[in-house]
Amino acid sequence: MNIIKLYRRYRDKWWSLPLILPILLLPLARWANTVAVLNGNEVYLYYLPLALVLSLMLFFGWAALPGIVVGLLLSITRGMALEDSIGVIFHFLIPTVLCWGGYRVFVPRRQQISHGNVRLMPQRLFWQMLLPSLIFLILSQLAEYLGIHPRATGLIGVNPLSLRSLITFQALMAGCLTGVPLCYFLIRIIRNPLYIRGFVSQIRLQIDPKIKPLEFILWAVVLLILLVLLLMPLSSTSTIFSTNYTLSLLMPVMLWGAMRFGYRFISLVWSPILIVIIHFHYQYLPHSPIYSNQLAIISSSYLVFSFIIAYMAMLATQQRIFYARMRRMAFIDPVVRLPNIRALSRALNKSSWSVLCFLRIPELEILGRHYGVLLRIQYKQLLAESLGDLLQPGEDIYQMAGHELVIHLHSEDHQQRVPLLFDHLKKFRFVWNGMPLQPPVGFSYCNVRSPVMHLHLLLGELSGAADLSLATGSPENLQRRGAINTQQELKDKVMIMNQLVKALEHDRFVLMAQPIVGIRGDSYHEVLLRMLNDNDEIIMPDVFLPVAHEFGLSARIDSWVLEHTLIFMDKRRKKLPGMRLAINISPFSVSNSYFHQQVKTLLEHYDIEPWQIIFELTENHSLTNPEQARKTLAQLQDLGCRVAIDDFGTGYASYARLKTMNADLLKIDGSFIRNLVTSSLDYQAVASICLLARMKNMQVVAEYVETPEIRQAVVSLGIDYMQGYDIGKPAPLEALVED
Repeated sequence: MNIIKLYRRYRDKWWSLPLILPILLLPLARWANTVAVLNGNEVYLYYLPLALVLSLMLFFGWAALPGIVVGLLLSITRGMALEDSIGVIFHFLIPTVLCWGGYRVFVPRRQQISHGNVRLMPQRLFWQMLLPSLIFLILSQLAEYLGIHPRATGLIGVNPLSLRSLITFQALMAGCLTGVPLCYFLIRIIRNPLYIRGFVSQIRLQIDPKIKPLEFILWAVVLLILLVLLLMPLSSTSTIFSTNYTLSLLMPVMLWGAMRFGYRFISLVWSPILIVIIHFHYQYLPHSPIYSNQLAIISSSYLVFSFIIAYMAMLATQQRIFYARMRRMAFIDPVVRLPNIRALSRALNKSSWSVLCFLRIPELEILGRHYGVLLRIQYKQLLAESLGDLLQPGEDIYQMAGHELVIHLHSEDHQQRVPLLFDHLKKFRFVWNGMPLQPPVGFSYCNVRSPVMHLHLLLGELSGAADLSLATGSPENLQRRGAINTQQELKDKVMIMNQLVKALEHDRFVLMAQPIVGIRGDSYHEVLLRMLNDNDEIIMPDVFLPVAHEFGLSARIDSWVLEHTLIFMDKRRKKLPGMRLAINISPFSVSNSYFHQQVKTLLEHYDIEPWQIIFELTENHSLTNPEQARKTLAQLQDLGCRVAIDDFGTGYASYARLKTMNADLLKIDGSFIRNLVTSSLDYQAVASICLLARMKNMQVVAEYVETPEIRQAVVSLGIDYMQGYDIGKPAPLEALVED
């Protein structure tokens, strides 16, 4: 252990690895060089020592200089005179130090060795390939011109515009382009052998996740076959695949690997392959009268192929990394930094059975208004962090909009774990600027089975159950509350919603009419709505109207009923000239400030008198803007229409609302009328409603008049109008013409 600590402490000192590695690696770099003979003179096709020296400087900095000098003396300048050795050393050091210094200045320090980064490719190409190769070649030309360059280096200066200069320049650039990443990898492996594990992990991350082992094997086999064909000795029986044509076929194969396997892997594979195919160039490049031109072309191919392969590998890798990052961001809420509902949907699809726990903290909204939105964000973050200790692997907490969170649990043992989570929530304290806060948390949960359809609707049901939990002070099980199969109910809701949309688009509604008879002989009819399903079966309003309210389709249905009622009255005005019809409207319509204008336009378009239309309004929790509703009803009355309050005596239609709501008719709910004969309490309630209505100059309508006895009791109370099966059953609107 002490030896390892000492090694890690001193390995980057100038007298340690920076001194030893150049001595060991420069002979190997010289061995990797490839020399060809052109017109009786040697010319390099691939030159690696410059890339190695530059890599040592990039890795160790100034500490690498002594080792580089010693390595050059022992490997490159062996047997030379002293002045020649000094010249060769400066030949290497000048471009190396200049390019290393420029690279450090123009590239951020943390990214100086970022092979595979597309954004740094221009800097790498300039400082690690083009400029060092150019300076190195210019120094060779200058030394030859001055007559001080030793011939033993093999890089003697020649005419700068000759093919030899071009080939040498391309060899230097190809060596730097592929050699710097390769040498850096070797240096880092020698310095820290454990880096190989991290490098393998990087390779795995960069490989396209869709790749199957069969694809990798196929790619390797094709590559091996092409290499064998390329390096096969030329003979009289050689085919076109034994020539430099096969080198061109390597390009698409390597691009295939570059696009699929990533930069790390392909650069590690391509550099040795390039060294081998350049070394054995004579196997596929025979001597000919145009040998020099072929050599220049093939040398440029090495460089261009290397650049394209490296660039495409970088680009494909960066795109995969960018796509993976965007995909991760798509599943994370950017503000609270918790998984969002999209991540919840993905997690639910991975498990056959799951448990969803819904947390609702309504006071967070009030606290956020007083202390800022940051309080709400930090509360959710700290609460999620606190609950995280109780979760198992594969479980998580998900951010919902507003003041809600969702916990995804495995279905095993959830009955025991839910109380533990709820107890933890009750004990949780949040401190904001020294002030302890403990807002109440509503808790609901349910079992779900994959695939979870209509997740948003399910979360809405859980939100309602969480509101009940705030009142009961205990976790609420959605299934125990009566929804035995919650997911099936949600599917039914969506099916009805789709049928509603189809009915609105294709007029799949049926208008019915039920008579309302006055004790003084006058009468009118209430328009009732039915819907046809795909099998032309009648669906009653108590099935589809709640869904319409929930999904915001009530106003569209009101408009449809109003317009089609007026169309009927327009067509039948000769046979039914004085017909009066009552139309039900929802709170959504009367809360619309433009509804009265819509009514006025339709009445004028179909030439219907306003006194022929009665609007019936049922007050419920959907009437969120009672002030606008009163204004709309008053505007309808100003048009000449009559207004009735439906189902009075139940829910929101109470005495308190009646004091501020002006209407022409008051319809008493059937729950009071059906027991009018047998219940004295209901009788007195109806009598008091009648008395209050007369005080407000309102006429009274009794619903649910089903028997002659009820009818007689209604008449005795002086009620103005009666409606029920004893008066008349609902019939199609067209039946009014026949009657």
